[in-house]
Amino acid sequence: MIAKAKAVAHGIRAMLYVSGESRNKKHPERIIHICDNFMPQGMDASGIWTEMKFATMNHPNIRNNAIRIEISPAMEHTENFTLDDWQELWRNFAAAFDIQEIRDKDGKVVSAQTNISGSKSSIWLHEESDSGIPHLHAIVSRADEDGNINNDHAIHLRAQRAAEMIARQRGWITAQHIHENNIPKVSSDCMEALRKLDEWSWNGYQERLATKGYKLYLRKDKKNVIRGYVLLKGNTKFKASELGKGRNLTASRIKQTWEKLHQDKTQQVRTTAKQPVVQTPKPSVSTATKQKPQPVIRQNNPFFEDYTSYKPNCQPTEFEHDGKSYKRYLPDKVLDFFNDEFDHRELANWQALQNLAMAYFTLITSPYEMTSGGGGGGSQSDLKWGRDPKEDEIEFARRCALAASNRIGRHPKGGMKRK
Repeated sequence: MIAKAKAVAHGIRAMLYVSGESRNKKHPERIIHICDNFMPQGMDASGIWTEMKFATMNHPNIRNNAIRIEISPAMEHTENFTLDDWQELWRNFAAAFDIQEIRDKDGKVVSAQTNISGSKSSIWLHEESDSGIPHLHAIVSRADEDGNINNDHAIHLRAQRAAEMIARQRGWITAQHIHENNIPKVSSDCMEALRKLDEWSWNGYQERLATKGYKLYLRKDKKNVIRGYVLLKGNTKFKASELGKGRNLTASRIKQTWEKLHQDKTQQVRTTAKQPVVQTPKPSVSTATKQKPQPVIRQNNPFFEDYTSYKPNCQPTEFEHDGKSYKRYLPDKVLDFFNDEFDHRELANWQALQNLAMAYFTLITSPYEMTSGGGGGGSQSDLKWGRDPKEDEIEFARRCALAASNRIGRHPKGGMKRK
C-alpha cells in the first residue's frame, strides 16, 4: 500500500477532479463517493469546497488551505471491499496519519500531531477504467473543527508512514516489501542497458535507462568526480549499492561490469586491429565524414517520457487541445507549477494557456507546428521538441509555459489585482 499527501492552494480544482465534476472530464474513470465528514451530505463539489473555506476564514494568511491525499492499496487486498470497508480504511489511515509526531535528528519536534480525523473532508474512490486499479482520494481542510491548523511540514512522510502502519496492521504488502521485490527487476534492467550500450558513458547509460522509465541522478564530490548514483522510478528510489551482484553496479565498478559484458566484442576488435591491412584502400574523406557525426546526433536526441499511464507521485488530469480531450498523469510538481504559473485569479485565459502548456509538455503537439502528432518538430521544421536528457521536468514545464504564453498571449483579468 502506498500513500501520498500534499498541501495545495488549488483546492477547488482538486475537489472538482476527485468528484468527477471537472469540465474536462468527459469520459471519467469509475468514481464512487465514500463519505463526507463534518459537512451536510449530498452537496456538489462547489458546496463542499465552500464549507471547507469557511473553516479557514480565521486564517487568511494560509496559502495552501487544503490537503490532497491519495491512498493506493493493492487490488488483491481490496477486491471484495464494500462501502463500509473503504470508510473504515480511511478512518484507520487518518488515525495513523494524526498520531505521528515528527522529530529531527536531535529529537526536537519539527511537526506536531495533526487532526485530519477532526477536520472537514471529502473522500472518493477512483478505479482506473482500463486496469480497475483502485485509489482513494481525499480533500481535507487545513483547519480542524476546533480552529487549529493541520501542520503540513513533512506531510509526505506522514502519509508514507501511515500507509506502512496500516499495511502492517492488516498484513498487507508494505512499500518496503515492494521495494525489495522490485530490486531484481531493476538490476536486470540495468544489466540490459549495459549490454545494449556500444560504448561506455554515463550519458549513454542514462539514455538507455530512460527508455525503461528510470531517472538517473549522479552524486559527485567537490572535485566533480562521480562517487555514486540513484535510480528513480515513480516515487521509488533505488541506490546503486542495492543493485546487481557483489556491488557490480556501483559507480566505482560499473565500467568494469560493462567491459566484462562486452569482453568478446573487445577481444574481436583487438584481434582485428593486429591483422595487417592488405590491399585496403584508404578511406575517402566523404566516408569518414558520414561516420563521424553519428554519435553526436544520437546524443542530442530529445528525451520523451510517457505520461499516459498511472505512476505513483503523479496526478491524473484531463485537458483539451485542438477540439479533443486528453487524459494524462502529470507529476505533482509539474501540475502545481502550471497552476501557479497560470493563476485563475489573475488570467482570463488561464484554462487555454494551461491546456496548451500541458499539450506541449506531454508532446501531443509542438510549438514549431500546431498539428497534433506524436512529438517532435513536425515535417515543416528540422527543430526537435522534447525534454533534454539532462533537463529537469520543471525546467521543461517552464519552457512549455513560456511557449504557450508566446503562442496565445496572457490576458489579465479586469478589476483589482492581487497584491
